[in-house]
Amino acid sequence: MASIITYSSLLDALCKNHHVDEAIALLRKFKNKGIQPDLCTYTILIKGLCVSGRLKDAQEVFQHLLMKGYNLNVYTYTVMIHGFCYKGLFDEALALLSKMKDNGCMPNAKTYEIIILCLFEKDENDMAEKLLREMITRGLL
Repeated sequence: MASIITYSSLLDALCKNHHVDEAIALLRKFKNKGIQPDLCTYTILIKGLCVSGRLKDAQEVFQHLLMKGYNLNVYTYTVMIHGFCYKGLFDEALALLSKMKDNGCMPNAKTYEIIILCLFEKDENDMAEKLLREMITRGLL
């Protein structure tokens, strides 16, 4: 019998090849077989949805994880923040950064880097510099 690791690997391959609908179908299939997805599995799906432009679907999966009480890690938050930044939704990205900290999950250098680079690209230099200072203060740079 296949394990969650096997299914997650298949899900990752499907997402990386932009077959997100097939990835969702696979997720349903292994849930129906009694194999419960873990945080890693859901994060793969969130990333796949963000990359394929289905940010609203990614947000729904992310909110599902929060409602179910998953202890989200820095990578899961960073994937969702990257999705917001990619779409130019900086207010949402910054709100999630704040929520992340409120939930006791400290952003890492990659989290800050994604937001800062996107802010600079959009000429939001003041906010980018503020986050850069915060990053330095936290000893991440």
